[in-house]
Amino acid sequence: MIPRLFSQPGLNAVLLSLLLLALALLAGIYVGWVMAHKEMGVSSRHGADNTQLELSALREKLTVARGDIQAQRTRSHVDSRALELVRNEMVAQKEMTASLEEGLQFFRSLMVAESDTTDLSLRDPELVAGGSPNRIEYRIFVQHQSRAHETVEGTLSLQVLGFEGEKEVSYALPQLSEERDDGAMPLHFRYFQAVEGVLTLPKGFEPIRLIVAADVSKPRKIKAREEFPWVLQKQFINIGE
Repeated sequence: MIPRLFSQPGLNAVLLSLLLLALALLAGIYVGWVMAHKEMGVSSRHGADNTQLELSALREKLTVARGDIQAQRTRSHVDSRALELVRNEMVAQKEMTASLEEGLQFFRSLMVAESDTTDLSLRDPELVAGGSPNRIEYRIFVQHQSRAHETVEGTLSLQVLGFEGEKEVSYALPQLSEERDDGAMPLHFRYFQAVEGVLTLPKGFEPIRLIVAADVSKPRKIKAREEFPWVLQKQFINIGE
């Protein structure tokens, strides 16, 4: 049985109207929801396209920036290398200048010594460590104030004094050099002569002094003997040879 409430014609019309209104509202909501999603979909794609373009532009800028940074690093490395080369060249030039000045001072002292003496003189020997611990290179200058066109002739001998343990020993030149077996080196010069050679010291031997003796027979007989402390140098004096 249908309730009496719904059997009334006026009430039925009101309920029907409300039902139609609710349906219309629901339809409107649905249509609005669909349109909103469609608009959101279009807006999202448009935004994604813009974002992609901006991202590509940023990537290009980043690539350019990285290239600039790399170029700056390359220029900085080249500049640093060039500066290092310039500094090394300046150091080499300073060392060469100091070496030439040392040689100039040597010749000046040599000329002063020649003007102050008429006898044979022996200058401090130059001793430089060789390629091995026991190998010693030496150079000794012998000078004499000679008259014009007068040549000095004679011999030069060496002797090294030192210790082997607690015992003091000495070695003559033939015992320390394979180049000399007669114990003397020839002298033949007008004003000065540089006598050079190599000494090979025995193992366990500690040198302390070097004895240099010159025996001149021409132009007249002269003998000279000097003792020098055993002092090693880094290199020979540069005399332009």
